[in-house]
Amino acid sequence: MREGGPVANDVPEAAPRPASERHVPVLLERCVGLLEPGIRAGIEARGRAVVVDCTLGMGGHSEAMLERFPELHLIGLDRDEQALALAGARLERFAGRTDLVHAVYDEVADVVADLGFAGVDGVLFDLGVSSLQLDERDRGFAYSYDAPLDMRMDTSRGPTAADIVNGYSEPELVRIIRTWGEEKFAGRIASSIVKAREAAPLTTTGELVNAIRSVVPAAAARTGGHPAKRTFQALRIEVNEELDVLDRAIPAAMGVLEVGGRVVVMSYHSLEDKITKRHFAAGSRSSAPAGFPVELEEHKAQYRTLTRGTETPTAQEIEENPRAASAKLRAVERILKRS
Repeated sequence: MREGGPVANDVPEAAPRPASERHVPVLLERCVGLLEPGIRAGIEARGRAVVVDCTLGMGGHSEAMLERFPELHLIGLDRDEQALALAGARLERFAGRTDLVHAVYDEVADVVADLGFAGVDGVLFDLGVSSLQLDERDRGFAYSYDAPLDMRMDTSRGPTAADIVNGYSEPELVRIIRTWGEEKFAGRIASSIVKAREAAPLTTTGELVNAIRSVVPAAAARTGGHPAKRTFQALRIEVNEELDVLDRAIPAAMGVLEVGGRVVVMSYHSLEDKITKRHFAAGSRSSAPAGFPVELEEHKAQYRTLTRGTETPTAQEIEENPRAASAKLRAVERILKRS
């Protein structure tokens, strides 16, 4: 989508801004710092390190790593073809050291194998909706302006938010709004959506916002932010199957690590963080039966956690990039060879 619109003197529309001007990477230095020991271990062992950026977006984190480590080969994944194109332009000068792949991040192990790598030295996830998707109005991710009800990260396939809003039963809408959106007014909102669509299908974000706003108490909106925030989150997660995909992706990413390799995950709400925490904790503890006198090799923990709980952005980082405010960071390192 181009910035701006036509003007009276028929001057062509402005060219889209490059990705570097549209995106401030969240927790950039901390992410690169956590991945660095794995990268250096790969370089020392094999003369080259391989890192997978599972959520390439507009390429900010990847660009920083490629600039900092000349011996690094980067695999960038994204289901959003527009993001891949923008990131490709941003990373063009590193074309000999990159493979950018249109894929969902639960396909990480297949992509690594298809590219001929036995394993990798780092994996990065920056979860949730990207700056690009929020800023491109016709994608339908934002509730602050009217747009088609789409919300697909990969616009080439799958149902849209409009399909869900107009096709799910009322109990199904309650379930996803309450579960994925953690919205206490899920019942009221689902009922309002069903009532509104009986008159005409809901096709735009503005129509959906009106249906939500009509039943959320004003006091709740004053203290809990925009009344549509949680419902939009729930629909986005449902459209893109985000949590199911993440539940497969985290163990897949951990499984492709070389010894010393690290997985770094930034999440933006509690449901993503719970999935990450569960998989990291499972890999970081012994599987030996309680009271077993000797810990056999196959029972030893294969990973160790690198963060104490979750790390969060500093006040300065939030001031520079308000979208970083809810970010939670976790990381894990492989300490035993794959069996």
